[in-house]
Amino acid sequence: MNGTFRPTPRITQIRTRLRGQMTRFVTRFVRAEDGVMLSLVVFMLLIMMVVAGIGVEIMRTEMERTRLQQTIDSATLAAAHKDNTLDPKAVVKDYFAKAKLASYINDSDIKVEGAGTARAVEVRLQANVKTPFLKPLGYDTFSVPAAGRAEQAMGNSEVSLVLDISGSMDENSKMTRLHKAAKEFVDTVLIDDAKDRVSLSVVPYTGDVNAGWEIFRRMNVRQLHNYSYCVQFTQPDFSTTTIDPSKAYLQGQYFSHVDRDFKFISCPTNDYERITPFSQNRTALKAQIDKMTGRERTSIHIGMKWGAGLLDPAFRPLINGLVDNGIVDTAFRDRPSDFGGQTTKIIVVMTDGYNTESNRIKDFAYDTPDMRAFFAKYPLNDLDGVIDSSVRSSLYEVYYTGTLADQMMKNICTAAKNNGIFIYSIGFEIDNTSAGKMQACASSPNHFYRVEGVQISDAFSSIARQLKQLRLTF
Repeated sequence: MNGTFRPTPRITQIRTRLRGQMTRFVTRFVRAEDGVMLSLVVFMLLIMMVVAGIGVEIMRTEMERTRLQQTIDSATLAAAHKDNTLDPKAVVKDYFAKAKLASYINDSDIKVEGAGTARAVEVRLQANVKTPFLKPLGYDTFSVPAAGRAEQAMGNSEVSLVLDISGSMDENSKMTRLHKAAKEFVDTVLIDDAKDRVSLSVVPYTGDVNAGWEIFRRMNVRQLHNYSYCVQFTQPDFSTTTIDPSKAYLQGQYFSHVDRDFKFISCPTNDYERITPFSQNRTALKAQIDKMTGRERTSIHIGMKWGAGLLDPAFRPLINGLVDNGIVDTAFRDRPSDFGGQTTKIIVVMTDGYNTESNRIKDFAYDTPDMRAFFAKYPLNDLDGVIDSSVRSSLYEVYYTGTLADQMMKNICTAAKNNGIFIYSIGFEIDNTSAGKMQACASSPNHFYRVEGVQISDAFSSIARQLKQLRLTF
């Protein structure tokens, strides 16, 4: 025995078996796929959590930015409003406090310019929105810029006030109520801060519109008489806002349909019944309105034609001529302004009824001064004992029916809106049919007012307040 250990066959067998089992285990372990995806899944979950966190933070930040912008818009509008007597900065900060956003704004973020109806309030800030999901990654906040500005400003405006002075306005105190409402409108629109920037043209209409001698003589109109100064438009004229002073027109006829006293006439004659163009004289305008009384029929479409024509730049040479002669203020030279510019153009049209049928004396019966003098004395529908009944009906004809007048009104309203003119319409104690037509003429249903009695003052006041609009910029 030399001391060397020799394993027994039994031990050798066990060793061989253990080696084989270990080899097989290692082989199975190497080849096994169980658990391989676990680490990848864990890694992907971590990435998804980070991405989801970023998405949540972006969404939260956008929601906060939206709240900030809405609060800025509301706060600046309120602070800039002419009726606000509080400190504008205090108003803005109070809005932020009520919205629980006070931590985002400081006095230095708020800028106030001007005062009264020329006040502007501007807010510019950089809000740091907390990001709890991303804080472990080193991103404590997202920086969010926000800005807004509101101006209470009476910019350059041209307003045509188109007023119904038909005979029915003398009923139920409607004319008296119109006097009060329209005068309040003048005072509200032509405030001191609007001097030289806001012009107001008054267009009274009945069966026709008296342009007045100063406008009439500056147009290319074939004059037939000196009783009144209406201009006869054709159907195509109502498809455009243009009244071209150089275009050839025919003078409107002077007659009454039924009244021997000639109180009710289609083309009115008094100075307060004629167009007053581009004025800012509150005293004169209110005196004119106060004298208005009911005349004869109703031609809303002709009132609208003149209201729109006074806002069309084609009328500018005539207005400049009135400026040169001291009839219109020099501040309104080169008005009407171009369409699409910075000047707001508005028509306010009021009626208590609907378009009525209108007659016209045939050309052969209105050809000489004696004939025109005859019809300036005798009404069309009351010629008994003056002209033989067998020929009376051949002397005149229906110039347009109420239906045709409605179509022409629709055309001129559309033409005005297409040129960017805002139309406010007021239906004063009218029926449903007329209300539908006046609403269709307005710029939108919200620009139409249907009123009864003293409500007419509320309508004019509401429109006047809107004309002194707040402008939100940025």
